[in-house]
Amino acid sequence: MAEKEEKNIRQENGSQAPEEKQEAPRQAKADKKNAAKKDAKKIEELEAKLKDCQARIAKDKDDYIRLMAEFETFRRRSSEDRLALVSSAAADTIKGLLPVLDDCERAMQILQSSSDEAAKEGTALIYDKLMAYLKTRGLEVIEAKGKDFDTDFHEAVTSFPAPDESLKGKVIDVVQTGYTLSGKVLRYAKVVVGA
Repeated sequence: MAEKEEKNIRQENGSQAPEEKQEAPRQAKADKKNAAKKDAKKIEELEAKLKDCQARIAKDKDDYIRLMAEFETFRRRSSEDRLALVSSAAADTIKGLLPVLDDCERAMQILQSSSDEAAKEGTALIYDKLMAYLKTRGLEVIEAKGKDFDTDFHEAVTSFPAPDESLKGKVIDVVQTGYTLSGKVLRYAKVVVGA
């Protein structure tokens, strides 16, 4: 009992036994070590989460950049398709007008021997206006007569013995005029080639 009383007195006086004084710093050190271990573990967990989040952000950014590139490609391709469709429609329309040009050319050739000046002038006026309009849309006549035969622009209907050696392999006559539209052949010139 005396020990209990002594302990109570020490506690009241604020003094501790020497054993208890040594135990308190040990306990504090152990608590600090445990806290440091917990903090280190938490830091590792947070660093792992940070790396995971950074990886996800990098993946999302890469996906976004790829999506934007695909969209730009789609937008450019659809714009090109629209332009191709418009030019194709224009080419079809102009191709439909080529027989009218042919008829005007034939009419002007027939009217050459006629004495009716009004008919000549009227037909020439119509032909010139139509041709001027079509030229603004990109239509060009393929010049063939007297030129070397070129399969890129000419279609040989027949070959004819050349009256002169210099006309061999050249276009002697044009049966049907050929046209290009914006640099592309719309209709090949049908020609007679010197053999």
